[in-house]
Amino acid sequence: MNAPAGEFAWLPYLAQEAPGGAAPAEAARRELAAGLSALGIRKAARVEADGAGEGFRIREDSEAYIITGGEPGILYGAYRLLTSLYLGRPVDADESPFYPLRILNHWDNMDGSVERGYAGKSLFFRDGKVSFDAERIRRYGRLLASVGINAVCPNNVNVVPPADRLVTGEGLDGISRLADTLRPFGIRLLLAVDFSLPTRSGLSTADPLDEGVQAFWAHTAEGVYRRIPDLAGFVVKADSESRPGPFTYGRTQADGANMLARALLSHGGKLFWRCFVYNCAQDWRDQETDRPRAAYDHFAPMDGQFLPNVVLQVKNGPLDFQVREPVSPMLLGMPGTQKALEVQLAQEYTGQQVDLFYLAPQWKDVLKVLPREKVCCAVGVSNLGNDANWTGHDLAQANLYAFGKMCWDGAIDPAQTALEWARLTFPDAAAEVGGLLLRSPDVYEKYASPLGVGFMVNPSTHYGPSPMGYEFSRWGTFHRADREALGV
Repeated sequence: MNAPAGEFAWLPYLAQEAPGGAAPAEAARRELAAGLSALGIRKAARVEADGAGEGFRIREDSEAYIITGGEPGILYGAYRLLTSLYLGRPVDADESPFYPLRILNHWDNMDGSVERGYAGKSLFFRDGKVSFDAERIRRYGRLLASVGINAVCPNNVNVVPPADRLVTGEGLDGISRLADTLRPFGIRLLLAVDFSLPTRSGLSTADPLDEGVQAFWAHTAEGVYRRIPDLAGFVVKADSESRPGPFTYGRTQADGANMLARALLSHGGKLFWRCFVYNCAQDWRDQETDRPRAAYDHFAPMDGQFLPNVVLQVKNGPLDFQVREPVSPMLLGMPGTQKALEVQLAQEYTGQQVDLFYLAPQWKDVLKVLPREKVCCAVGVSNLGNDANWTGHDLAQANLYAFGKMCWDGAIDPAQTALEWARLTFPDAAAEVGGLLLRSPDVYEKYASPLGVGFMVNPSTHYGPSPMGYEFSRWGTFHRADREALGV
């Protein structure tokens, strides 16, 4: 079979050099010129910007292909046109994205390491500083824009110094340059912030009801938006796995989230508040405390108490990105609160981009029972790094492709998406590769998590089967499966 076309995989018709320029319309024109030439098509293509929306329309007349829409809609339309031509499909289209924000969360640290990363080092950081190859980042922006991803959080939700400097110090200069580099691809930044940051900035407390803390965050947000006016917002992991949060001060999750959201409100920013809140120091003999229901117990009573720009970021299942889980009750409840569906592209518990695991069937299991109005955004934990092929294993790129398609459509057809990616990436063996992708979840589950029993992995590394690995740990991960019962 043919190998992927270098690092571009499903963009085989594009030139190696990513387009420069300052606007999506300019990028669209350059991509179309290079793509049509590579495909041997002499017909011209025109783009007609008519605003700032993300939707696009494609039509064909006797002289040209015409793409109309807002910026960056016309860029999405350019990729759609080139893909359709490459696959031999009709080109006429009229599309708009289902989720207004389609976000990739990186868990990258300032030293260049990536927490639960399986594709090399960080694309953004090195030696405690913002450090990136601008041309590689342009190619990264093209890769994401080609499947409609429009927002990126570059730094880890487990924020540790010197990541504080991304919002309060010299790191903001580098982050601003990163935002400038990605903006022509319609990509906005978010930044992960540490709830306790005020205590490392001269204040004695991070209590969300303290006026000094509120003023600190208002001033911090003002400084960030002065440099990055289109910042999508902040991401926060608080009161989770020993990280400080409002519980530290006897406050509620709504108290903490609303305080930070208020600092962003006048700038049009959103506050993404992760709901991964549970007791991470549980005695295995305690059969009353139930980790899978912890987030719902904490948050559901506060439905309607969050500001309009707060988005509760909820994992697809109630446990922790396991091979198989039910749908998180958080996604189905709280009708008066905005929520984001969070899935994990990084294969932490699903083979770590060494073993094959195509995630789209798992996401479909969630979406088919999730009413379309229940979530307003989709978030994916990134599987990307600075490896030459982005994802370590070539076939792991299919998960990034499928995530972008799911975000754009608000739904996913795993079989159709697998075959489409395979036709673009391995055209001589598309059926075989598509079949491997579709069979992989069942194969991996039988190998590493029979009967859907979670956390049967080696502790710490989360790789390789270990039926009792987490059974007596403090994390609330007990399955209690034995000769008497299937367990939890």
